Amino acid sequence: MAETLVGSKTLLDIRDLKMYFPLTRGIVLQRVIGYVRAVDGISFTIEQGQTLGLVGESGSGKTTIGRTIVRLYKPTEGQIIFDNQDLAQMGGEH
Repeated sequence: MAETLVGSKTLLDIRDLKMYFPLTRGIVLQRVIGYVRAVDGISFTIEQGQTLGLVGESGSGKTTIGRTIVRLYKPTEGQIIFDNQDLAQMGGEH
């Protein structure tokens, strides 16, 4: 990871982010038979003035990471800290 600029501020801090989607069986009485681990324990920090690019193969979780950060998905576990506020714990889920 790049060196931190002197006096820079952490804007986004992702800590051990996990996003699992349930696998269900049945049409009427759906029961969970397992989980797809779309994102499994990633962590990174973005300082003020930095840019981050997510790259990876198709199906590797890039879109899921983005959607979870902007709160389109509620994370299974982990912290999404933006400007010193934990977004994963805030209400108003979409």
